[in-house]
Amino acid sequence: MTDGLQRAQQKMAEAGVAEQAINVFTDYYRQLQQGSTGYIAEDSIEPLTDPDLLSEVELDPEDARRAIDQTVIIKLNGGLGTSMGLDRAKSLLPVRDGATFLDLIAGQVLAARAEHGARLPLIFMDSFRTRDDTLERLRRHPELAVAGLDLDFLQNSEPKLRADDLTPVEWPADPSLEWCPPGHGDLYPALAASGLLDRLLEQGFRYASVSNSDNLGAAPNATIAGWFAASGAPYAAEVCRRTAADRKGGHLAIRKSDRRLILRDTAQTSADEMDYFTDEHRHPYFHTNNLWFDLEVLAATLAERNGVLGLPMIRNEKTVDPTDPSSPKVIQVESAMGAAVEVFDGATAIGVGRERFLPVKTTNDLLLLRSDAYRVADDGRLVSTADPMPLVDLDPAHYKTIQAFDERIRVVPSLREATRLFVRGDWTFDQPVRVVGEAVLDGPGGQVPPFLPPTPAD
Repeated sequence: MTDGLQRAQQKMAEAGVAEQAINVFTDYYRQLQQGSTGYIAEDSIEPLTDPDLLSEVELDPEDARRAIDQTVIIKLNGGLGTSMGLDRAKSLLPVRDGATFLDLIAGQVLAARAEHGARLPLIFMDSFRTRDDTLERLRRHPELAVAGLDLDFLQNSEPKLRADDLTPVEWPADPSLEWCPPGHGDLYPALAASGLLDRLLEQGFRYASVSNSDNLGAAPNATIAGWFAASGAPYAAEVCRRTAADRKGGHLAIRKSDRRLILRDTAQTSADEMDYFTDEHRHPYFHTNNLWFDLEVLAATLAERNGVLGLPMIRNEKTVDPTDPSSPKVIQVESAMGAAVEVFDGATAIGVGRERFLPVKTTNDLLLLRSDAYRVADDGRLVSTADPMPLVDLDPAHYKTIQAFDERIRVVPSLREATRLFVRGDWTFDQPVRVVGEAVLDGPGGQVPPFLPPTPAD
C-alpha cells in the first residue's frame, strides 16, 4: 500500500467518513495508480436505440398504486449551484411566486400521496454544505414526515489528491477545499452507511425513485413505478430523445463484450472521440439522471461486494481552489450513480417525454421556469404552455449569477409566444414585457421595451 493511499485513508477515518466510502475510495485510488483514465472507447459499445417507451405502457391502476406505495423518493441535494453564484443548495432557490424547488417537490409528493393513498417518503441526500439550510426549509412541510425515517442522509466526502504524487492535498488557507464529494455515485454506499437502506426495507419499501433536486419534471409517477415492478428488473434508467441541445449529456449504450447497458459521460470520452459522443443521431437517447432501483437487490449486492459496487471511475482534474487557477492541480475521483446500470444483471431503460427532464443548470433555464412558458398544475408539476419551448440565451457577462440575474430581471417577461430570446448587453427588465417570435436584444443595454416583436429577417 502506498504512502499516499495510507494518508488518504487515515484522513478519511479521522474525519469520521464511513468505512464503505473508504473502501470505495481505495478501489478508485488503486485504479489511478494503474493509470486508468476511465475512458470508454466508441468501438467498444453500440448505441441504445429501442428502449421501452412510457407512452406505450399499459398497466392495471391497482398494480401502479401498489408499486408507488412501496416506493421512496430520493432527491440528490448536495450541490451548491456555484456556477450560478449560489452558496447554498440550489433547491432553495425561488422558482414560482416565492416557492422554491424544495417547496414544489414537497407539493408533488403530497399530491401523489393523496392521489394514490401511498406512504411515499421524500428523502434528500444532502452534503455537509447543504444540510442545515435544507432541513430548516423542510420545517415548513411537517406533513412530509414518515415515522421511523429521516428526511435526509449525508453523502460522503473524500480528499482531493495532488496530481503530481497522488497524496492528499494540503491547503491551510481553506482546509475545507482539501475535500470534495465523490460524485453522485456515492448515493449507494451513503444510503447503506446511514442505516436508511435497512430501515426502508424493514418498513416494507421495495423501490427507490431517484432524481436531481433541480429537476422539477421528475415528479412521482405511479405508471413508471408499476412498469418497473412488473419488469422484475433490478435497475432502470429514464432516457430521453436527444436533440442538438443535449449533445453534452451522458448517454446509455450497450457494451459489446457482455451486452450490458452502460452509461458514458463526457469525462469518460477521449477528446478524439467527442464527435461520436455528441452525435445525437448516432446515440439517440440521453440519460435524464432519473433512475429506479430495487432496494432488496441493492442491499444484497452491497453486502456481497463489501460495500463496493464497482462503478466506473471518473477522473476529474481541477485546481484545489476552483477560483485560483494557480493553486495546485488535484485529481478528484468520482462516479456517476447512473453507471450502476452496468452492475445489475437485467438492468433496463425506459424512454420518457421531455416533461420529465426540466433541470436548471443556468439562469437561462431559470428564466423559462419562472415565466409563463410554464404553469404549475394542482399536483405541483410544471406544465408547458408553449409549443415549442422557446430558447433563451442571456448574456453571461451580465446574467450568469443569480445575483446579477435578479438585479436585471425584476419583472419576468412573458415568453409563451416566444420562439427565441437572445440578449447581449446590460438590459433591465423592470416592467411587464411580452416577447413574440424570435427577439434579439443587442447593444450596450438599457430598459427593455414592453413589447419585443419578431426580429425582421435579413
